[in-house]
Amino acid sequence: MHATLTTPYTDTRADALGWCLGLPPLPALAARDVDLGGLKLDLRLLGASHQVLIASEPGGGEPVSETVACVPGAATPLPARAATRLGRWEYEFTALTRQLDDTAFTARVREIVALATGHRYGLIGEYPGLPYAVTAMVVERCGAGAVWSTWHTYPQECRIVSTRSRAT
Repeated sequence: MHATLTTPYTDTRADALGWCLGLPPLPALAARDVDLGGLKLDLRLLGASHQVLIASEPGGGEPVSETVACVPGAATPLPARAATRLGRWEYEFTALTRQLDDTAFTARVREIVALATGHRYGLIGEYPGLPYAVTAMVVERCGAGAVWSTWHTYPQECRIVSTRSRAT
């Protein structure tokens, strides 16, 4: 699903992104509900990046909530790697920030847009007023859980933050 967002681009620096587990649903600029064979996820693009919610099954405990965003005071700095148990879920997270030259940055953003737009369970938002400012997400089934990848682009810095998460 491709969304042209009406809210101006608010992420200012890749280094400002933080990571937080357990936040309640935040107001979304665009959202997509995904059902992966009974496993329900809510993909959310925020004014400050993304949130993924995995709904709990009846009697299955708390839902999983991952937020990667510029949320002052609510998030820790974006870790390169993290793993923890969230109720019945084993959760893993990785993040990588890449600095690219202008040509490589533009080419990579175009690849990300094509990937997310063409993905069965993708969500991508393009922010107005700043070319190549996008947040993109794709999710797939992984055994009894799910794996998702996200990309946050920073055209003013030619940086791309990519994350990969898994809950099984």
